[in-house]
Amino acid sequence: MSKNPAGRKTSSALAQAKRTDRNRNILIQAVVAVVLIGLIAAIGIGIAMKKSDKDEAAAGPTPSIAATASPNGITGSITDNGSIRIGKPDAEVTVRVVADLQCPACKAFEAANGQVLEDAVNSGTAAVEYNIISFLDRASGGAEYSSRAANASYCVAQADPAKYQTWLSTMYEQQPAEGTSGLTDDQLIEIAKSVGYTDDVSGCIRDRTYDKFVKAKTQEAFDGGIQSTPSVFVNGQQVNPSGLAQAIAAAAQ
Repeated sequence: MSKNPAGRKTSSALAQAKRTDRNRNILIQAVVAVVLIGLIAAIGIGIAMKKSDKDEAAAGPTPSIAATASPNGITGSITDNGSIRIGKPDAEVTVRVVADLQCPACKAFEAANGQVLEDAVNSGTAAVEYNIISFLDRASGGAEYSSRAANASYCVAQADPAKYQTWLSTMYEQQPAEGTSGLTDDQLIEIAKSVGYTDDVSGCIRDRTYDKFVKAKTQEAFDGGIQSTPSVFVNGQQVNPSGLAQAIAAAAQ
């Protein structure tokens, strides 16, 4: 049998070359895969950011309340459903009131229960979440009083939550009749000033800073099952507004 060292060397070189090519192809494929994964991730992040920006633009700016307490310990905050929460941090009972500032039945509720809620907040018995929505713009002859009043609600709560319940009571006392153009922005500002707010709230009221937020939270309220105003809940359970004081007392036991 003849021996051919040159042939073996050639075969070995070819095998080595194939291995080198295979390794190079694997490396190229790996690099391409990494690039594609990075590109897909970047596209996904970009889409998510655009959606987030779009959602934020649709809802408008979100109101916020500084985490400071008034001299009597009352604090304010904005809940996930857009309610303005007024109360002491250790309050065991939570009352949620869903209302429209143009709603006559809500005015009657405030007249009957406003002092009950103020006393509950001041004593530390309950925190009240005022879920002010806007669906009665049609009752103000195109002046959109319901939306403007709801926006003002966030403006004043953000400025000083300790004065909020007094402001709310005053707003209901001066509630315009349905079918009229409602209160003007100047009148809303004057009401705010009459209960101790400064002119700092004027820009927020005139610019309707939280108008989109109001509309978004109004739709959320209806999507969540709210069918009428006022709708009142004590610790998450809906109660008859006429029996609110008793419901708070029972929940506090």
